[in-house]
Amino acid sequence: MNEYKIMVVDDEPDILDLLEKVLNIEGFRTVVKIDTGINAVNTCKKIQPDLMILDVMLPDIDGYEVCKQIRAFSHCPILFLSSKNDELDKILGLAVGGDDYVTKPFSPKEIAFRVKAQLRRVEYGQNPVKNKTIQIGALTIDTDGCRATKDGRDMELTAKEFEILRHLAKNKGRVISRERLYEAIWNEDSFGCDNTVMVHIRHLREKLESDPTSPKYIITMKGLGYKLVDPYEE
Repeated sequence: MNEYKIMVVDDEPDILDLLEKVLNIEGFRTVVKIDTGINAVNTCKKIQPDLMILDVMLPDIDGYEVCKQIRAFSHCPILFLSSKNDELDKILGLAVGGDDYVTKPFSPKEIAFRVKAQLRRVEYGQNPVKNKTIQIGALTIDTDGCRATKDGRDMELTAKEFEILRHLAKNKGRVISRERLYEAIWNEDSFGCDNTVMVHIRHLREKLESDPTSPKYIITMKGLGYKLVDPYEE
């Protein structure tokens, strides 16, 4: 059996027991079951799980709020469970920091395989031989050398602009909320961060986009945040 710590947060005892059973069968020895959002945040701080399965509908605070609070101190993969199948709910779950989203009713076996897939990505991300250059369309980012080029030409970026670009590139195609982006780059609470992030995004677009008023790389998802895309894949 492996030594990964998995937290399962749901207010339905049957689901907690079912997921614990299937995860045990798949080799996960440590499964911590939690039934409220507040306990989830507090327990996560104490045990630092390797992955969390998080129900959206909880009796005290919802899973989205739990995820936002946890992202202030942990980057463990979070897999949302929800009875909501609306696309906007899925986007919101990813925007606040979730890594995957599964709707109820679900296949317990599928959950186990999604857990394994997320943990493999974490292991790959920790591999020191991982490619340190990210290519997105005509944009090339040297993540270690702190250098970005477009069409082979150096982009004159400030330190914060480069950090934002690198963070968006590492999460290519994923919506990153302003709050999460601010906390990742400035390493402080995101209260009142909207204007700061917007100004830096605007300056970054002026250097990256052919037409900053009609961006092709850094896309605004209204009310949710930003995502970096390859315009040649759109």
